[in-house]
Amino acid sequence: MRKLFFAALVTSGVFSEAQIVRKYSNEFLNIGAGARGLAMGGAVISNQNDVYSPMWNPAGLTGVDRDWQGAAMHAEYFESIAKYDYIAYAKPLDNNGGVFAISIVRLGVDNILNTTQLIDPEGNIDYDKITSFSQSDYAALLSYAFHPGGNQKIDVGVNAKLVYRNVGKFASGYGFGFDLGAVYHSDIGWNYGAVMKDITTTVNFWTINQKELSAVVNGEEFNPAPKDKMELTMPKLNLGMSRNFEINRDLELMPEVGINVDFAKTAAVISTDFASITPYAGAELKFQDMIFVRVGLNRFQTVTDIENLKRKVSFQPSAGIGIKYHGLTLDYAITNSGIGGSNFYSNFFSLKLDMGDFRN
Repeated sequence: MRKLFFAALVTSGVFSEAQIVRKYSNEFLNIGAGARGLAMGGAVISNQNDVYSPMWNPAGLTGVDRDWQGAAMHAEYFESIAKYDYIAYAKPLDNNGGVFAISIVRLGVDNILNTTQLIDPEGNIDYDKITSFSQSDYAALLSYAFHPGGNQKIDVGVNAKLVYRNVGKFASGYGFGFDLGAVYHSDIGWNYGAVMKDITTTVNFWTINQKELSAVVNGEEFNPAPKDKMELTMPKLNLGMSRNFEINRDLELMPEVGINVDFAKTAAVISTDFASITPYAGAELKFQDMIFVRVGLNRFQTVTDIENLKRKVSFQPSAGIGIKYHGLTLDYAITNSGIGGSNFYSNFFSLKLDMGDFRN
């Protein structure tokens, strides 16, 4: 039952006749990747500088300056109902100082009950007609970052995104879009980051299998195919600023604060018909560049308390740790859904191999 309910939430944007411009289209690409960034509540727009950067701000790829980096992450949501996987590779290009990366993302829900054919045309229930299917979202990101004009204070990066989404035999969709990001390193140590996701809007084109989707009972058709076959993802703007503070010879503290801007009306604490603004904050405490402790707060929104029907502010807390040995980094993060103080926690494990450090 939980899988069926979750699948309904995931696929509601596909099997509905809502406007083709949807607030939460391709949201699986906004989860992020790497337990470091997730533990800090996404507060890495101006300070993520490794192979995980394409999922936060592609400009950070300029931090990959030797050999190559590889990364992988696995996470499970809602008591392992949904599974999220990420794998990436980044390598500097010797000819012009730029950095190229490729990232693969998958979010999937498997073994969902298919009850579309449960009732035959005469209205009889046949449990043998129940089957199962999977709902999966895939994306490939091709990323490139560089210092424009050789200026080491400015990093610029771009993602080209290819998206494939599949809902069993019922529907499949293909999409493409672009992200553009930049980071400025000031003389006094502050880093300022900005990334515009889906800057040209990301377009998904859907193909619906009406034969598999629909069911006719007593002459009445159920689950008719939606009229809209094209879906647009509106741009999102993320802004952040950070600075690294040296506490002593062994300890360093890196905090970041910023805002996420959705160009649509959402449940954010600041919301208008034009845009919605959500603040975030996070920090990383580093000991001898080997042990890391992280915390973060994100996704501030207004929700209705079911018990007293009053509006209140909800948020998503997060925390995590990491350990680095030579070129190998293992990170862990835990986050709460933040929905009315729910007990849904998600665990993230990610691994990074930096050949530049490993060979030293």
